[in-house]
Amino acid sequence: MRLITWNIQWGKGCDGVVDLDRVVATAQALGDADVYCFQEVSDGFTRLDGGVDQSAVLAALLPHHRPVFRPAVEAIDADGRVRRFGNMTLSRLPVLQVENHLLPWPQAGHGRSMRREALAVTVAAAFGPLRVVNTHLEFHFAAQREAQILRLLDLQEEASTSPRAASSRHDDPYAGQTLAASSLLCGDFNFDVSDPQHALLQDARRRGHNYRDAWLICHPQGPRPPTCGIHDRELWDGPDCRDFIFVTEDLAARVRRVAVDGETAASDHQPLLIELAD
Repeated sequence: MRLITWNIQWGKGCDGVVDLDRVVATAQALGDADVYCFQEVSDGFTRLDGGVDQSAVLAALLPHHRPVFRPAVEAIDADGRVRRFGNMTLSRLPVLQVENHLLPWPQAGHGRSMRREALAVTVAAAFGPLRVVNTHLEFHFAAQREAQILRLLDLQEEASTSPRAASSRHDDPYAGQTLAASSLLCGDFNFDVSDPQHALLQDARRRGHNYRDAWLICHPQGPRPPTCGIHDRELWDGPDCRDFIFVTEDLAARVRRVAVDGETAASDHQPLLIELAD
């Protein structure tokens, strides 16, 4: 199973051009992924997307993948225009369950901050149900980001200590639910490797299956490549690593490869690939 995660910055490359065709072509060149997880997908924010529903464009560009777009921000202006901004997961594997969790927002109304989310799409992998959590955490306020991390850990503890498989009664909302214990968590976390929040997300004191950094599973001693600020020096002071893939510890033995495309300038962030053995 291959998965790619990427903060695509609404398709805006370091050349200032918004080009979703380029984004998808670049992602596919990195790997023919079964699941693509994109952050910063825009619809209705004309200054960013030019009036185009980017979720529809991405769905059309990946027609063999089931698209799941859920906004963290959904606003309606005075003219009735809906504006959406959030995460999108596209899966070639069967989708069993979709959950969108709005994350804590204690800084609402204080400074430059916006609502964040964790989009959890449970897919049928060859080795069983897998909860793919696509997220993008707070940038400006570390305390808010920590509250969001704790919520992600609560969700994982809940899933891995009380897993649930859907019955054949798909017409019954009580029966047609799947809660997978195994999880892959990916996205733009807005902390770096040296930040205590990186360790917090791998808190081994939690019950159930805890998260582990997939890069460290594959490369315990090797250098870690940056995932943002490589090509864009206007937004970033220099290269940094803020994008990660975490897997629950029961999946650690399945991690075969983790790679970063450090060459593309199709966004201010770089895409990451993980391969899991079936």
